[in-house]
Amino acid sequence: MTYKTKGTCSREINFDVVDGKVYNVSFYGGCHGNLQGIAKLVEGMPVEEVIARLEGICCGMKSTSCPDQLAQALKSNN
Repeated sequence: MTYKTKGTCSREINFDVVDGKVYNVSFYGGCHGNLQGIAKLVEGMPVEEVIARLEGICCGMKSTSCPDQLAQALKSNN
């Protein structure tokens, strides 16, 4: 799935959900090293767990973040 982010430096998130688990997460734009880390940490994790861990994280003064946008993307995919 491709998700266009809102309010973050990254512009797009691509990912797959197979049997309720998250795979192949990649971000376009944003802080490359940090986003690669997030992608590796959530690889194979159940969708609900990723949402529970990442939803609501803010970046600086922004009301969202790249991790929060991944949670929103997964919620919109359910």
